[in-house]
Amino acid sequence: MAIEINAPLFPESVADGTVATWHKKLGDTVKRDDLIVDIETDKVVLEVLAEADGILAAIFVEENATVLSNQVLGSIETGSAVPVADIVPVTDSEGLIAAPAARQLAEENGIKLSSIEGTGKGGRVTKEDVVAVVKTKSNALAAAMPVFAVGQRTERRVPMTRIRATVAKRLIEAQSNMAMLTTFNEVDMTSVITLRSKYKDLFIKSHNGVRLGFMSFFVKAATVALQRFSVMNAFIDGNDIVYHGYVDVGVAVSNDRGLVVPVLRNAELMSLAEIESSIAGLGKKARNGTLTIDEITGGTFTITNGGIFGSMMSTPIINPPQAAILGMHTIIQRPIAINSQVLIRPMMYLALSYDHRLIDGKDAVTFLVLIKNLLEDPARLLLDI
Repeated sequence: MAIEINAPLFPESVADGTVATWHKKLGDTVKRDDLIVDIETDKVVLEVLAEADGILAAIFVEENATVLSNQVLGSIETGSAVPVADIVPVTDSEGLIAAPAARQLAEENGIKLSSIEGTGKGGRVTKEDVVAVVKTKSNALAAAMPVFAVGQRTERRVPMTRIRATVAKRLIEAQSNMAMLTTFNEVDMTSVITLRSKYKDLFIKSHNGVRLGFMSFFVKAATVALQRFSVMNAFIDGNDIVYHGYVDVGVAVSNDRGLVVPVLRNAELMSLAEIESSIAGLGKKARNGTLTIDEITGGTFTITNGGIFGSMMSTPIINPPQAAILGMHTIIQRPIAINSQVLIRPMMYLALSYDHRLIDGKDAVTFLVLIKNLLEDPARLLLDI
């Protein structure tokens, strides 16, 4: 009995997808819920799982091909043995035996076949062997980039992924369709660092292993400020301004496929522990490529942290149709004047990019100053002052 393998049902906002990776090859035995194939859309990578035990009997759509919602990708034979198309391994000049798909994948990732121990019949290097090597590289970003020999004037043309292409398109649209300005300020992180250092162990114990980081303070401060400045939590729709009575904060995360922004729903109702727990869960999904479309759509405000890469200052680009984005940066010990004395304090630059069509400079500056004040005196978050 043959069971069809179908592409996922895409939401209205997603027109089609691309077959990114077949994790099984023709003739492979599959178990129910095994990962069969990845479908990359403009927003996220979707996983297609096996619906039953059997053998992968047919592949109708090859990698890099475009597919529509619910399109048939292949089939699984759940009965006895099924004839399967033969994939002829290729032997190179060094006597290495490898499947064509494995050889191509190794070449695309700059991996020498001689460095891979083949697990196929007769020591044949399979595609799965190459995938395993790519995934175990410690630096995912470096693994995704071509590797060149020193001194050779070579080039390699690699197609952009759908997610990377969509990010590029949306960034250009944001700059072309918005009157975007950026205002800056700096925040003394002494109080937050002291509070975190004092209670981090008790926090972990009280909240079932959830760690207290810096992002939860920024999200909490932002939600308070967004509720007081509703225009920062709005967007322009034609000739209308749409105001939100809730705060859904997107937290920008970079992975080897591009930038994704998982969203914390109703962040204004969350405690610090709930924020940290949600960020940890969504961040793990982002790195593993398992975020759902619902988890990365519908944010009303975005926070991005270039500081994790060492950025001292930047001008973040707004995530349309939102009207503003907050940029965090690295914390640096710097001398500052306090009460006529020069002291060394852990300082961070903040950047707020905003759509000047909707938000006046006064509101933007006052909004950012409020976030600064809340972070420099975290007790104000509890007292709502």
